[in-house]
Amino acid sequence: MSVLEIKDLHVSVETDQGTKQILRGVDLSIQEGEIHAVMGPNGSGKSTLAYTIAGHPKYHVESGSILLDGAEVLTMSVDERARAGLFLAMQYPVEIPGVSVTNFLRTAKTAIDGEAPAIRGWIKDVRESMANLRMDKSFAERNVNEGFSGGEKKRNEILQLELLKPKFAVLDETDSGLDVDALKIVSEGVNRAKANTGLGLLLITHYTRILRYIQPDFVHVFVNGRIAEQGGPELADRLEDEGYDRFLALPNVG
Repeated sequence: MSVLEIKDLHVSVETDQGTKQILRGVDLSIQEGEIHAVMGPNGSGKSTLAYTIAGHPKYHVESGSILLDGAEVLTMSVDERARAGLFLAMQYPVEIPGVSVTNFLRTAKTAIDGEAPAIRGWIKDVRESMANLRMDKSFAERNVNEGFSGGEKKRNEILQLELLKPKFAVLDETDSGLDVDALKIVSEGVNRAKANTGLGLLLITHYTRILRYIQPDFVHVFVNGRIAEQGGPELADRLEDEGYDRFLALPNVG
């Protein structure tokens, strides 16, 4: 069984005011098929964790490790991480002018699998996934995210998730900017991907509304770059009722 392990992770970033420590010793283990929700106020380090896993060069790992099935992720390049089975759905998906959705998806699939998918089966899979995500077939020939609405960009992220079939996916506030209908469609896509492949999910969010559709096995509260509390789905319900005030009173040590 695959496992993604984050061990005593300390991460900093350079700012105009100098080096700023963001993650202050994060420990988290995700088994294949598990859904872990990471919640917390703005500036608590949630997105830093996501981008560190993905290999964003802005973030400097001071100490700790990230292991995927025992292999050290931190020594891998970004593309090596993707080929190893890691996937990041970004909070703000970027536009790629001049590259169609179809070409992007097939190129990515070829790079990950080491060989190009058979055309007939691939076209069928793409069309089926797009239909499930309520994406008009014309999107296949449009440039990646260019002129897409916020909801369309998020659906395109989940389209990639379904077709690329990673071992572990990090969803960085995929619910932000979505109306109720789009949230349901995106959530259905995530649940479908999990059911079809058994992937593990690290779901980063401010709010509990997406957890009504994607039910977590574990909830972790991030405050000041650390996990301040963790528990089951009931912890999300408590956060909905109480907010983060009791955690924000904790001292910022480290």
